[in-house]
Amino acid sequence: MNAPELALKISRIFQASREQVFRAWTDPELLRKWWHMSADATTPIAEVDLRVGGRYRLAMKPTDSDDLYIVGGVYQVVDPPKRLVYTWAWEEPAGQPESIVTVEFLDRGQTTEVVIEHGAFESAQRRDEHIGGWEGCLQQLDSVFTSQT
Repeated sequence: MNAPELALKISRIFQASREQVFRAWTDPELLRKWWHMSADATTPIAEVDLRVGGRYRLAMKPTDSDDLYIVGGVYQVVDPPKRLVYTWAWEEPAGQPESIVTVEFLDRGQTTEVVIEHGAFESAQRRDEHIGGWEGCLQQLDSVFTSQT
């Protein structure tokens, strides 16, 4: 059993309604705009079957390499615009442990707070790598909303 300290929890406030932020997490066209760690990366794959038991598959690609980082899983909870829970497993290297991601969308008036809980991971190193990835993706998501104003 993985220790609770090997899970991560990140929150971020976005200048958009809860419905807009939830849609950005579940609409393939919008996911392609932000689901990557930096502005110079892309999201060539964004597949979403948004229902309990439905699958998703996302890929990020750095512009300076041919590498694709592909993750996928199954939705366990779909509660628009409040909450998503889904499994998370990288396709490569094969055999990596599956983890669980919970995303809460909290209405804060004119803004939305997103709280991500992800884990537990098999090591502190893997948890910390994912913290960096999530922080980068959330920065790109923030850019989606700030560029609309």
